[in-house]
Amino acid sequence: MSITINAAMVKELRERTSSGMMECKRALVEANGDMELAIENMRKSGLAKADKKSGRIAAEGIIGVKVSDCGKAVAIVDVNCETDFVAKADDFVSFVNSVTIALLNADGIETEEQLLAMPLEGGVTVDEMRRGLISTLGENITVRRFEKFKTTEGGTACYLHGSKIGVIVELAVSDQELGKDIAMHIAASKPQFVSEDQVPSDIIEKEKDIFRALSLESGKPADIIEKMITGQIRKFLAEVTLLGQPFIKDDKVTVGGLVAKKGNKAIRFIRFEVGEGIEKKEENFAEEVMAQVRGS
Repeated sequence: MSITINAAMVKELRERTSSGMMECKRALVEANGDMELAIENMRKSGLAKADKKSGRIAAEGIIGVKVSDCGKAVAIVDVNCETDFVAKADDFVSFVNSVTIALLNADGIETEEQLLAMPLEGGVTVDEMRRGLISTLGENITVRRFEKFKTTEGGTACYLHGSKIGVIVELAVSDQELGKDIAMHIAASKPQFVSEDQVPSDIIEKEKDIFRALSLESGKPADIIEKMITGQIRKFLAEVTLLGQPFIKDDKVTVGGLVAKKGNKAIRFIRFEVGEGIEKKEENFAEEVMAQVRGS
């Protein structure tokens, strides 16, 4: 005996699975109207589709950032997909926002496994929703990296440039305006460290060796060369450290000078940019079309 599939049933299944209307209707027909069986079958299908797409390069996506209402915690998440088209899809954006908020409110999330098992609103886990989106949107989707700062004495802040660059900052003293300015500066200037004492000695020695080799070609006396190297290292440290860089809103003062003037201290920061460090596949669409023509 077949059951008539009505609009209310399709609507319920859509709300519970975040899948397309036609996919929900088809699943209900195949399950003869059994809602739970339809969900189970869709989950199995989604897992299979997700596994098939897991090896595909996901170098597009968006960054999610969120500060707690009290300003004591901040979270950042880098979620990737294959195309910028999917990165702009409402379902994808909603997923990133949900993961960011859940991470902000959760405790003890330190590993990728813990994040993927983290429950979202409605009880589904991050990984369950991720796999469902892969099935719905047809692309590989990965939660590539994440970070959360939490403080009791100081404050946190964040800045999101469009949706592709995100920064979170922790300060010794809560100051949202200063924190946002510093985060904006980090987004634009890409410092590698907060201060000089955080720069590893091997990096400094490597730079000294490079400067020394270049300086020796000048033919200047050894003592002059050492002074030149000292000056070049000082310049290098200013370029790679947050506190040593000229502030983007007023290059007459360094970020370190600005923070000190405000009676504050920059503790740490994280800067995420979508796609950084991922080797993207170069697409040659002309060759792709020709290959299809030859094959037809």
